[in-house]
Amino acid sequence: MPDTIPDTGHDLAALLNRPGPWTTVYTDGHGARPQAEEEARRRAVTDPLRDAGAPEEDVAAVAAALDGGEGLPSPSVRILWVQHGEVALDESFVGSRLGPEHLAHGPVPPILPLLRHRTGVVPYLLVETAREGARLSLREANRGGDGETSEIEGRTDSLNKVQAGGWSHRRYQQHSQEIWEQNQAEVAEAVDRIVREQRPRFVVVAGDVRARQLLLERLATASRDLVLEVEVHTKAEGSDDAALERAVAEAVDSGLDGAIQRTRDRAAENHGAAGARGVGEVIDALQQARVDTLLLDARFVQEGDDGESLAALANEPWVARGELNDLPAESLGYVPAAEALARAAVLSGARVLVVEEELEDGEARDGRPAAEPVAALRWAEGG
Repeated sequence: MPDTIPDTGHDLAALLNRPGPWTTVYTDGHGARPQAEEEARRRAVTDPLRDAGAPEEDVAAVAAALDGGEGLPSPSVRILWVQHGEVALDESFVGSRLGPEHLAHGPVPPILPLLRHRTGVVPYLLVETAREGARLSLREANRGGDGETSEIEGRTDSLNKVQAGGWSHRRYQQHSQEIWEQNQAEVAEAVDRIVREQRPRFVVVAGDVRARQLLLERLATASRDLVLEVEVHTKAEGSDDAALERAVAEAVDSGLDGAIQRTRDRAAENHGAAGARGVGEVIDALQQARVDTLLLDARFVQEGDDGESLAALANEPWVARGELNDLPAESLGYVPAAEALARAAVLSGARVLVVEEELEDGEARDGRPAAEPVAALRWAEGG
């Protein structure tokens, strides 16, 4: 399967280029709580923002945004960036937070919570096929809900008739087979068109086993190369979507794992000359706009204020290490190293991937230290 991970920071550079300050929220989304508890939850967000120095117009905008946001299953996550009383960014994701709640007002908005959740938002096409046709849905993993959905309604004559044996029955079976093949050819044509026009990262094919087989035989190579077949008949009454959800999650995880490994391999090329390792080397590469993809360990991200801080700069080269008087551009203040590196990467057009830890519920982290940042470079030094 091809790299399924999109560029998660393609639209953030313009926001990061705006002069601060920003009021930012990273919190749990709407839950199935009584109204009184939801109101208390909203105050638990807005009161700390006031304490952090957020202007009242920003606090009011946050409160109004939090009053909406229904429609996602629980748990979910909400991220807001607000400035001058206007919500500049409002995104929701299915799943639990990947770090502590963050409620702040300051010159540099934290971007890693957003980048980490966006990594799992992958567009895909779900094809639920049956002998009489199919339902096609454009979806985004970890966003919830369906995008554009269309129904392909093929011919149904003879599909459900009961015939006697003998020559008439064989003729009926042949006629039914022709109808099934015609219907799946029509479905394949629609799938191929959506793949060309919408460019989903993968295509999930579920439904009746014979219909799936006929469909796969008729897909164009470009579409078939994206297919993830799921052994479940989702159009059947009472069907369980759990297998489908697991398959989508595994496809997203596999795509991320592949992108991470390819970045590591690229960074190791030419005896390591194609990569940068450690905070110092990565800063140097970022300052020269040579970073193509930046890998950050989740442990390094979660060190936060307990780890090293770097200067976030208002202009190029965006990040620096050193005393205020020695910085190459105006400083917006010192922020956690992972945030500073990620911000500089986004502003210089690089992609950021976080290597997440796979922990079961309640499982504690071991004592292994955070891995150093690694970057795959656009060109080797002197190249």
